[in-house]
Amino acid sequence: MAEPLAAVADWPVPHAAAAVVGRSGVIATVGDVDRPFWLASVTKPLAALAVLVAVEEEAVALTDAADEELLPGATLRHLLAHASGVAPEQRMRSSAPAQRRVYSNVGIELAAGLVERATDIPFPTYLDEAVVRPLRLEHTSLEGSPARDGRSTVADISRVAAELLSSTGLLSDPMREELSTVQYPGLRGVLPGFGAQDPNDWGLGFEIRGEKSPHWTGANNSPRTFGHFGLSGTMTWIDPDASLALVALTDRVFDDWAREVWPALSDAVLDAYA
Repeated sequence: MAEPLAAVADWPVPHAAAAVVGRSGVIATVGDVDRPFWLASVTKPLAALAVLVAVEEEAVALTDAADEELLPGATLRHLLAHASGVAPEQRMRSSAPAQRRVYSNVGIELAAGLVERATDIPFPTYLDEAVVRPLRLEHTSLEGSPARDGRSTVADISRVAAELLSSTGLLSDPMREELSTVQYPGLRGVLPGFGAQDPNDWGLGFEIRGEKSPHWTGANNSPRTFGHFGLSGTMTWIDPDASLALVALTDRVFDDWAREVWPALSDAVLDAYA
């Protein structure tokens, strides 16, 4: 067990595993990195990567209409950036596009649906072909909604993080830059679990830290840090300025315990390895 990950063993959770990742791969681990965990919303970045592969394959385009009847004027880009105006959990319009950052499971499901219809391939199968197999993810699957029903391991998510730090070619360099760039800057919104944020920065399927406070990453993470956390007690961030990523998966629902230990671990990892 390597410091600073030793602290993970003291987290108040039934099971936990974590890894620190650098540009050359995994630097340190703790726990069973091959144990599958429900990802909850950490599913969203995996789904977004599959959608962006579909964009680069020209099956869909970021300018494609999201759903003209439901969300007039909104595009696939809006959906991935939680800026389409669709409600969080219902297929209903809550605002015009690019007016507020409305974090929406439905939006990610709509984005996956566009790929599914364009390719005539069920989205879980497309995710497997576009992301799981190319990155050699051994225990990753989608068993329902592309917004929250993924299962994976620390070992697999570490491979995803390594790909985003130092690409092997899953996405082009311009697309990798785009996914971690703020889309529709200046939008206000609520970051689940952390309250109103102004602005509430988001890329394409990935949350961007910016100057948010409070936040689930460390005080010393750079504003360019991007990633996601999930209600099942899961999180991963990639900090391009530090050339580091952190993956931590648990099986305890996100609550005050995570608000306390995640930022502390993040800062300890940055102090030790950046």
